[in-house]
This record gives sequence, C-alpha cells and structure tokens, in this order.
Amino acid sequence: MGNRKSRRRYKKKRYTWPIIIITLVIAARVALPYVLENYVSKTLNNIPGYSASVEDVDVRLWRGAYKIEGLILRKEDSRSDKPMLNFPTSDISIQWDALLDGRIVSVIKLHNPEFNYIFIEDKKEPQEADVEDWTKALTSLVPIDINKLTVHNGKANFVELSSDPKISMFLEQISLEATNLSNVVNREKKLPSRLDLTAVSMGGGDVSLRGNLNILKEIPDMDMEFALKKANVTAINDLSRRYAGVDFESGTFELYSEVAIADAYLKGYIKPMFINTKLIEKNDEGGIFKKLWEGFVGLFKFVLKNQGTDTLATRVPLEGDLNNVKSGVLPTIFNIFENAWIDAFRGTVDKDIEFEDAQKH
Repeated sequence: MGNRKSRRRYKKKRYTWPIIIITLVIAARVALPYVLENYVSKTLNNIPGYSASVEDVDVRLWRGAYKIEGLILRKEDSRSDKPMLNFPTSDISIQWDALLDGRIVSVIKLHNPEFNYIFIEDKKEPQEADVEDWTKALTSLVPIDINKLTVHNGKANFVELSSDPKISMFLEQISLEATNLSNVVNREKKLPSRLDLTAVSMGGGDVSLRGNLNILKEIPDMDMEFALKKANVTAINDLSRRYAGVDFESGTFELYSEVAIADAYLKGYIKPMFINTKLIEKNDEGGIFKKLWEGFVGLFKFVLKNQGTDTLATRVPLEGDLNNVKSGVLPTIFNIFENAWIDAFRGTVDKDIEFEDAQKH
C-alpha cells in the first residue's frame, strides 16, 4: 500500500511541475505586452518638455521581436497640432545573420514614419530638453545595439512659423537603409557603415543621399553624396521671396553636393542650379525700390546664366573645422562667371571630393 501511495504522489508531482511552468510561461507571455507598453510610455514621458503615447505593443517571441504601434511624441510648448514624431509601426527584432559574426544586434524597421519640426522664434530661455534627450530615449527602447535601420514611406516636414512669408519644406516617400551601424562586419574599414536614401522633395524633385560613415565616433567620419533633381522652382518661392525678394513663374531647380568629414574636418561643396527659370513680373506691388531690385535680379540672371543651356549655377566650396565651416566668397563668384561664360556646370554630382581630401587636414 505504501509503495502505491508513493508512486501516485510521484506521478502527481511529475505532472504538476510541468503544468505550473507552462502556466507561468503563458501568464508571462500574456503580461509581457502590457509590461512593455508601460515601460515604453514611461521612458518616453520622462523626456523633459515632451509628452508621448503608445497605442499598443505586440510581442513575437518566436523571432525575438516586438512591435510598437502608434508611437506619438509631442513637444509640450508647440503651437502646432502636429506631433513631432508619429511612428505608426515600429518593428524591432534581432538580426539573426549577425550572430554568425559573434554579435547580438537588432534591426529596426519604421513603416510610414513622420517627423515634424515646427520652428518658432522665441525670446524665452530655451528649455532643457533637446534633440539628445529624445533620441537617447528612443534608442533606450531597443535592448541591444542597433545594426540596421530601414524606413519605408517616411515623411519629414520643416515649418518656420515666425518668418514672413512662412517657410515650409518637406520630403515625402522617404526610403532609407542604413547598415552595419554597430560595425559587426568590415571592422578594419575606416567608413564601415552604409547609408542609402531616396525621397521626393517639394516641387516633385528626386532626392538621393548615399555614402559611407563611421557613426561610432563622437563626430562621425563620412563620405556622402547628395542630389536633388528636377524640382519645380516655384516650390521654393517662399525662400526666394524672403531672401531675394523675387518669385519664380516657371523653371527647374537642382542641387548637388559632396561632403567628406575626417576627424571633425569638413571638405566639400554645394552646387545649386536654376534651369530655364522665369521670374514673375509684378505691377507696382512693393514700391519703386522693390521694382528696381527685381529688375536688377532679372538682369543679373540674364547676364550670368549660360545662354546655351539657359542655366544659372555656381559651386560653393565648404571647408574647415565643423565648428567654423566657411564657404569661399571669391570661388563662389568665380564659379558663377565660369558657368556663364566658360563652361556650363554638369547636372550631376562632380565626384571629385574623396574622404582622403578631408583626412589630409
């Protein structure tokens, strides 16, 4: 009899512990999304000067990932209804192929993210909160180092409300891929990380930004190329009206640039191009001095444009310490005349700035 009772007791314990363990695992799995949602909300709401909300957190243990739905970050003193950050879906997961290189790192995928920067000139003392505050908070949501970042169909808006006229610029349909951010591979390479971005600008221009970086340094080293092609020039009328006092009726605006940074020393250029542009002829709006200025700008554009390609362009060189970057005035003026009378600028990145050019200094 004693042996039978012992066997029954043993069998009961044998099944009891697995049931308890399974129950605890299920309970933990059910509770984990709520725990994570509370952690995400608490982390974001600890940023001084900002408030945040999260719609939902979905855990996917089978692939070592969790998804944040409806992450919104607002600046508390903003006069705009738009949040600064609106991330409908953020997918954070382990990069399994990086395990072969001996590192545990993560991949972040942002779907339809929106960034809104509303600038209002204010004479009040600046708040303690800054970009570093909320970027640190966002990265703290990822438990391990980020090695790959992708953005699908993103949007970025910049609005300056204090200007007259109001300045509004945007990029949409942003597609971005940044790889090897934690330097898992190519560890001996000076610029181990890669960034590729495409987007559509205001005026329907095609934007591309690509190059290599080393973001592990406090001031990242980089060798980057930027191109903005075939944008309708009327889209920058707010800028041209504010800084030059003129409006464009038609034409195309393009912008090309190369930048190399090595040990906080920058070398590069910016090349703006105005192609087949026509200024709006105004009646007496603004008085005689405004009419004289617009006439001078029109004459300047006619004399200094390349008549063969109907292009007004220059190349502005940039060089110096990052705390004191300067553009050369005389080279800029010379490049205007060179484009007009000597050799028309090509509508492309010149590919004559290398990382080694910045390294020399």
